[in-house]
Amino acid sequence: MQSFNHTLNCVGGLHARPAGVIVNAAKQFSSDILIRKLSAEGAKEADAKRLISLMSLGARKGETITFYINGPDEAAAAEKLLAVCRETVG
Repeated sequence: MQSFNHTLNCVGGLHARPAGVIVNAAKQFSSDILIRKLSAEGAKEADAKRLISLMSLGARKGETITFYINGPDEAAAAEKLLAVCRETVG
């Protein structure tokens, strides 16, 4: 299993456009990709391959999300998603 954290820097947080970019990147891989956001209310999890699931996290600027990737192409998926996060969601 691969995992990494990413702190959101874009003004709108994880809104439709950056979430869509993450979903499109995640769908290129067969590995399971879960994104988790911790907050005072508790943890929320989302399937990175489903736009509505990802947007339901309500992740805002300054919050940290954690990617968990498990499967046959997990290393490549982690590398791609980390690059997408740096380029798209700051």
